[in-house]
Amino acid sequence: MRVAVSLLVFSCCCGAAESNQDRAKRIIQECIDALGGDRFMHMVDRAEEGRAYSFYHEQISGRSIAKTYTHYLPGVTDTANTVAVEVREYFGKHQESSVLFRQNDAFELTFRGARPITAERFNRYKETTLRDVLYILRVRMREPGMILESRGADVLDNRPVEIVDIIDAQNRTTTVYFDQIYKWPVRQVFYRRDEVTKERNEEVTTYTKYHDIGGVQWPLDVHRERNGDKIYEMFSDSGKINENVKPETFMLPSDIKLLKPQ
Repeated sequence: MRVAVSLLVFSCCCGAAESNQDRAKRIIQECIDALGGDRFMHMVDRAEEGRAYSFYHEQISGRSIAKTYTHYLPGVTDTANTVAVEVREYFGKHQESSVLFRQNDAFELTFRGARPITAERFNRYKETTLRDVLYILRVRMREPGMILESRGADVLDNRPVEIVDIIDAQNRTTTVYFDQIYKWPVRQVFYRRDEVTKERNEEVTTYTKYHDIGGVQWPLDVHRERNGDKIYEMFSDSGKINENVKPETFMLPSDIKLLKPQ
């Protein structure tokens, strides 16, 4: 009996030896390893093709065949405030329109020309990118002042998960739910203050249908909600990494007409 009690006490002490911070660091490292380890951390570019849907008040407001190119920019030192990727998303069967997001500007491109995106929309894109867990893991983990805090285990949609708060030096928190079995992120939540209405918005993203794309596990289905309402879904049929995406993909054509901002 004494031996059993002693073993129980020893087991409890060992379990308590891992702090919330240590547990969070372990979960993050397990996630990076599950996503592809060095292959994930050195991903240079990515191409995804599928169907994109946008919503307004839970009703589909737009749908299209979509192809998205993402390029991670080297040499960015202030990753807490500067987006270290450029993104080009083409829409339509013949890619007749597109959206281009760069470090400091963004444009909608159609047959009419290139129209600058509003500052409010660009800032929303920037914050959404900086708070995205897959982007944080790939780009921001070495930032000074980054804090990881475990919230413990729970069950989400009938699957066991580990919950971790990722808090940067500016006290911006992204709460991430990691699958206990596969280790990759399945849900994230953060709060953002609307620039126009000043309301506090809850931004939720779920990641499903992970698939191997060139040695990296990547979610082919991404769903976003704001305050409980669906706002965006992307269902990718395929994905590739390190395809040497051409630099001109992220440039404005020299002969394109520049339109006035809306």
